[in-house]
Amino acid sequence: MRRLLAKSCGAAYMQTMDQMRDPSGLGFMKMHGAGNDFVVIDSRGRNAPVVTPALAQALGDRNRGVGFDQLAEIRDSQTADFALDFWNNDGSRAGACGNATRCVSNYMMAQLGKDALTLVTARGGLSARRRADGRVSVNMGQPQLDWAEVPLAQAVNMLHLPLPGDPVAVGMGNPHCVMFVADAEAVDLPRTGPLYEHDPLYPQRTNVEFASVIGANRLRMRVWERGAGITLACGSGACATAVAAHLRGLTGRQVTLDLDGGVLEIDWRDDGVWMTGPVAHVFDGWLSPEFLAAHP
Repeated sequence: MRRLLAKSCGAAYMQTMDQMRDPSGLGFMKMHGAGNDFVVIDSRGRNAPVVTPALAQALGDRNRGVGFDQLAEIRDSQTADFALDFWNNDGSRAGACGNATRCVSNYMMAQLGKDALTLVTARGGLSARRRADGRVSVNMGQPQLDWAEVPLAQAVNMLHLPLPGDPVAVGMGNPHCVMFVADAEAVDLPRTGPLYEHDPLYPQRTNVEFASVIGANRLRMRVWERGAGITLACGSGACATAVAAHLRGLTGRQVTLDLDGGVLEIDWRDDGVWMTGPVAHVFDGWLSPEFLAAHP
């Protein structure tokens, strides 16, 4: 009897919630990859993207909005299975987001009945596939190793930047400044991260990674992301760090990275930098018309 009553009450509750969903509102999904969390909005079938800088910033507020490290908007594509746009939680655009790409690819593979697909981002054409263990891999493309592509403000030695800490510059569709330190745990990220993010050498700001070698082809990495601050993981940052470690002779081309939110595996192959890790679809939500009207 209790089970029947609970089932009846649950059904009534869901019906009430559905009735509260004003069609002029907007649905979203909350996902994360190794603790790197995202709001995902599916805009396929619309004439234009729905996300604006004001909406991205409002949604990114963890007290007054939903909260996220990055926002991903799924759009239609005529050349791939879908397209993705990325936003940081300060309302600025992000050129790439590897963990969000993996999470959204997992969602899209389920929708399309595929185990592999293609997508388009500001980085260009990418591909993703689901592994037998449920993890998702994405090819993030080849790293950008020319100063003008990252971009940097001037021509410098990419493997030894003229900055404190002797960092490496790598582009993965967005800029990265990678430093190898004795102990990544000891780095004061809130103080140090912003100094590098806003250094004049990086005219578009930069993500900042601190990594320590903790084993054969294994790194401990912590990250400060431009436009987001400290995050539990950064997919493009993990790729950039693995590339920098190999170029410095610290690792091979297959690297495991331990991040605050979990483990990512990077494999720099002839066709690009492949990243593999866990994905999670946490919940679905609905933005009210009032919220949308307040943040056009």
